[in-house]
Amino acid sequence: MKKGFRAFQSTGKRMSEIKNIPGSGVTIQPAVLRDFKAIYQMERICFKQDAWPLLDILGVLTIPQVIRLKAVEGDKLIGFIAADLRRSQGTAWIATLAVLPSYRRKGVGAALLRSCEDQISLPRVRLSVRKTNYSAIQLYLKSGYQQVDIWKSYYRGGDDALIFEKIPEPEESSVTPELHPTS
Repeated sequence: MKKGFRAFQSTGKRMSEIKNIPGSGVTIQPAVLRDFKAIYQMERICFKQDAWPLLDILGVLTIPQVIRLKAVEGDKLIGFIAADLRRSQGTAWIATLAVLPSYRRKGVGAALLRSCEDQISLPRVRLSVRKTNYSAIQLYLKSGYQQVDIWKSYYRGGDDALIFEKIPEPEESSVTPELHPTS
């Protein structure tokens, strides 16, 4: 476990309650349809040209086989993650992971990623990331993901997508990292 992180136990099941992350004012909880506006705004702030359109956000918040979690500080939604469970392929795809810029590099993304992974019971987790998103790439590498493919010209503007994959170990889903203190 990395310096500056503590852990709390996770059930490894579908999240239906709020998780308070020790040492911070941030909670991880299920995202719901009433979070639509905040997630739409977050997409625009975090992804600009690659932000999801309205219907994609509506879909990710309503389709049953999607895990959707939010990070909240007080009443403010500061992060969001969604994973599409493709059981027939034995793969979960992290469809999006967004953290507001002022909350980045404080462990919010790592906490969302780990909480989402804890709910995935499939043998493989994959995600795509813009090849120039170095911070996100570092997060995924530190979280145990390995690059397995490149999708050429996937993003608007012609940037390639790097495809990362993680084969979770059974004991990995027992601990969730705490956020870095903000003091």
